[in-house]
Amino acid sequence: MSFLDEKGRPSVTERVFVVPPGSQLGPITPDQRKTLIANSLVAGVYEKTVDRESAYEKLKGRAESAPDAPVVAPGGKAAAEASGSGMGGMLNDMIFGSTGPRGGKRDGLVQTMAKSAVRTMGTSVGKEILRGVLGGIFGSKKR
Repeated sequence: MSFLDEKGRPSVTERVFVVPPGSQLGPITPDQRKTLIANSLVAGVYEKTVDRESAYEKLKGRAESAPDAPVVAPGGKAAAEASGSGMGGMLNDMIFGSTGPRGGKRDGLVQTMAKSAVRTMGTSVGKEILRGVLGGIFGSKKR
């Protein structure tokens, strides 16, 4: 057998004796299983059943303790806002944008049009500046 040294080079090969793994053919007996479990490093750790309160149970208990709190709809809005928004709310979200359930912003038509206009103006201004600089360096085509 050969190992690598600190720099990753193989060292001198040496003879080793390998002990075969301890095994048996077939399943173990219930007495052997009990002995193995009792001598295990984690004996006594995983035998205890722990039933912790889940997040759902905590939120449910908090909602029951405060009955005057507004009910939250699946979209993240209060029930009064969600039911009253209807078609006007959808139109408002489409025109001016909205915020997703995890805080992500969705652009509306106004933001999309403004971005497009700014991008177009920036491109045309950039072309004019580049044309002027290169024209000044290389001169005009008229001679």
